[in-house]
Amino acid sequence: MATLRILIAEDNRAVREGLREFLEAQPEWQVVGEAVNGMEAVEKARELQPEVVILDYSMPQLDGISAAARIRQASPQTELLVLTQHDAPYTARRALDAGVRGYVVKSDADRDLLAAVEAVSRHKVFVSSSIAQDVSLERGRSSNA
Repeated sequence: MATLRILIAEDNRAVREGLREFLEAQPEWQVVGEAVNGMEAVEKARELQPEVVILDYSMPQLDGISAAARIRQASPQTELLVLTQHDAPYTARRALDAGVRGYVVKSDADRDLLAAVEAVSRHKVFVSSSIAQDVSLERGRSSNA
């Protein structure tokens, strides 16, 4: 099985380092790069062509959703997962509508992050268990509008 190559884009150093350690504990997963802001995430995704980019929603210079749109153009085969403190269903819906395949609330990361990375790497949608039902309801409202 090939190594799953992951890029982490997170402005908080402690969170970034913890993520790296957590992800690299998985067999055949490798963090190939880190970015501290949205612009750097776009540049590194273009350069490294990872299979998965984990993006913080709130980053300097370019937020995670705006960075996701640019990464989607620069590296169309790369799957995107937002890891955030924002648990509002409309925020998750905005991310999914922008082409992000996964959305994990940081408070659910210990339970959901590994499954989310696995799902998005297989081109499947994943939403944090704590908000998944509300996001589905939000989708129904926006399609009825």
